[in-house]
Amino acid sequence: MSVVEADEGGDPSPPEDLLYDVIRRLWPLHRTVVRAVERELVGTGMTAGEHALLDALRTEGPRTVPQLARSLGLDRQPVQRWVNHAAELGLVVTAPNPAHRRSSLIQLTSEGSAVMRGIPGFEPATLRRVLADLSAADVTTALRVLDRLGEEFRHLANGSHVPTEEPGSPDNLDSPPTPKPHPIPPHPPHPNHLPDAPALPDIPDPPHEGRHRE
Repeated sequence: MSVVEADEGGDPSPPEDLLYDVIRRLWPLHRTVVRAVERELVGTGMTAGEHALLDALRTEGPRTVPQLARSLGLDRQPVQRWVNHAAELGLVVTAPNPAHRRSSLIQLTSEGSAVMRGIPGFEPATLRRVLADLSAADVTTALRVLDRLGEEFRHLANGSHVPTEEPGSPDNLDSPPTPKPHPIPPHPPHPNHLPDAPALPDIPDPPHEGRHRE
């Protein structure tokens, strides 16, 4: 069946449903990739996380630990542990950072580069062979969608999500802006400022029982 599934009427699924399908596939895909990486790393002493660290250094060049953490979308502490272990294995070393004296650069050693080259399952030539049915346009679209999802979910995770359409924008000219609720006063109004109560109708006084009749 095509990835773009149709509903019972034969119409393609709406984009939001397809996006949810992408999100649902991400976690199983991540776990599958981790298991595949761990299988290739048998005998190297590295974990899948340390492989991701070395791959980032191979792709991006020397980086500080905070830069690596941002690149991998992780907290600094686990990245620092990976760096420490990779340094014990002789795969990375620290180097002076001209831009920041107190934050050293982490860079691959020649042994680290050799270890990365020795993992055949993720070499570009192998990927081109096993995924030959995917065109460059397919991969480019996939990257764009994943980058867009990552951007939005980073905003949501940080509590800084901003709606893409604001009231009064060109796309929303036909929709009236949502009225803002009136603020609640911090203190009750002064009695002199209360609105006048409605006047009550005149009610005749009841006759007194002791009144003398004429």
